[in-house]
Amino acid sequence: MTVKQLSVFIENRRGRLGEVLRVLKDNEVNILSMSLADTTEYGLLRLIVNDPEHGRDVLLEAGFSSMTTEILIVKVPHVAGALQGILSLIAENDIDIEYMYGLSVESTDASIVVKTNSLDKACELFKVNGIDTMSGEEIASL
Repeated sequence: MTVKQLSVFIENRRGRLGEVLRVLKDNEVNILSMSLADTTEYGLLRLIVNDPEHGRDVLLEAGFSSMTTEILIVKVPHVAGALQGILSLIAENDIDIEYMYGLSVESTDASIVVKTNSLDKACELFKVNGIDTMSGEEIASL
């Protein structure tokens, strides 16, 4: 089951990240996790939020280039080797990971945000192998 991630392209200059966060705060969009990658000229901010569509809309209205992307949120047990096992399973089934980052929303398990080249295949693979993912509804309720 996939979840929508909010992605925002921002200029790499002082205060710009704060402006994005202010727009989201002022519009009651709650940030659960984020990843920021930058170059000398721009940054790509990836966010897991409680309402990605609303977040995208308010950022567009404020002049920020933003979009939603389908991703998976994979629950990873707090056991040595659990993440490596999941990543091995993905590789053995010819699924490429485009990027991933951590997400901490529950006390019993960690979670990772995963974008692959085949979300449907990865989702089915996780289901068949008893690997839990989170829904958009679960994210919205946090």
